[in-house]
Amino acid sequence: MIYKSSLALLTDLYELTMAYGYWKLGMMERQASFSLFFRRRPFGGNYAIAAGLQTAIEFIEAFRFGESDLTYLEGLKTPNGEYLFEPKFLDYLSKLSLNCDLYAMPEGTPVFPYEPLLFVRGPILEAQILESALLNIINFQTLIATKASRICEAAEGDEVVEFGLRRAQGIDGALSGTRASFVGGCHATSNVIAGKHFGIPVKGTHAHSWIMAFDKEEEAFKAYADVMPNNCIYLVDTYNTIEGVKKAIAVAKTKKEKMLGVRLDSGDLAQLSIEIRKLLDEAGFTDAKIMASNELDEWVIRDLKMQGAKVNLWGVGTNLITAKDQPALDGVYKLSAIQNEKGKWVNKLKISEQLVKTTNPGILQVRRFYDKEKKAFADMLYDFEKGASDPCELIDPIDPSKRLSIRKGEKGRDLLIPIFSKGKKIYDAPMLTDIRLNTEKELETLPSSVRRFLHPHSYFIGLEKGVYDLKMELIYEIKGKK
Repeated sequence: MIYKSSLALLTDLYELTMAYGYWKLGMMERQASFSLFFRRRPFGGNYAIAAGLQTAIEFIEAFRFGESDLTYLEGLKTPNGEYLFEPKFLDYLSKLSLNCDLYAMPEGTPVFPYEPLLFVRGPILEAQILESALLNIINFQTLIATKASRICEAAEGDEVVEFGLRRAQGIDGALSGTRASFVGGCHATSNVIAGKHFGIPVKGTHAHSWIMAFDKEEEAFKAYADVMPNNCIYLVDTYNTIEGVKKAIAVAKTKKEKMLGVRLDSGDLAQLSIEIRKLLDEAGFTDAKIMASNELDEWVIRDLKMQGAKVNLWGVGTNLITAKDQPALDGVYKLSAIQNEKGKWVNKLKISEQLVKTTNPGILQVRRFYDKEKKAFADMLYDFEKGASDPCELIDPIDPSKRLSIRKGEKGRDLLIPIFSKGKKIYDAPMLTDIRLNTEKELETLPSSVRRFLHPHSYFIGLEKGVYDLKMELIYEIKGKK
């Protein structure tokens, strides 16, 4: 665990004021369920890659209000100078331990809009107070894992190294981003502290400053080969790229150790890599790799591939670690059901003038259906307790004219699995290397047309008809009370 102490104050103030209200009104033990999902497909694609669950587990396991947390809360005041929270409430928080159920999609699972990545069910005060932390953890890591998966898709099997530490948004942005990049498919990182904490392979050689520290470029190459004889990827674009390659080759020929390759950080990557490949092959270094690193993303890598670039090792930094073209996932955490005073579950939804912002009611499970070739073709959102009818009809939550019939006995797999039961962890988290493999395996179940970057083929996500009918009933009921 990276963060040894509790981060209970990793929350927005309104969660604490609502928690205070639930406590004040005696509602704090009322059972409720919240669902975490996103609405907009990231990066113009079709799917996201679920990530961040292990970090969320660690946060929940360590959750408690410590003495310094309570001292801080004790000093908060309202605009008129009164204390925001009364001492008895703070005493309640001091003894608080989480007793919620948590179901979630395993990391590496492709997830689509409106599908719960997780749901939390338990005392409303506890479930509410987890909102901002879970959104912070899941939104960011899911976003970066998704970006990484797209970059690795564009690389077509070439090795991708995450280079984002220096451009990440702060220390945790670098740590969480590196972890999520590995979940999404990256093979290694330059981030050493992330390598230590997560067991991610680390890679890196030298910078331009190493070359500039010597009088001659070939001296710098020779010195580095002497110091790091088995880690030689020469950075060749400090002065003149092609001349730099020739000097690297000359140095490598004098050494017994194998030259791993050369790196380009500027210039016309396609044309230069073609010329460099020819030089390396003619010199007998047919196994030497050509690495590129210069504001890369999935679009640039794809274009370089189309231009015949001979790059086969990619160092991707800023555009990956910051998700530069979409720096946030629009994940939300919404109340979907609550027990009334008699203990009966009552389904809830939020309505909006925008249909896309009208939530789905109830505690929902996600079932993914596969065809005979084991390719996924549809996801169903159905009531967790009632189950789904068989056969069933799926209805698009945004466009009800789009419907899909699922035949009786159609094989499917439920995606949300139990993680915590009454606050006790019942899930054995896999190794990060296994999570990365799971991402690869799960992506292979999606048709290539669904995975493509431009104009991807739509993937059907539908509400089971019983859930859809309930949603319409609640909308009419709410509007009728206005």
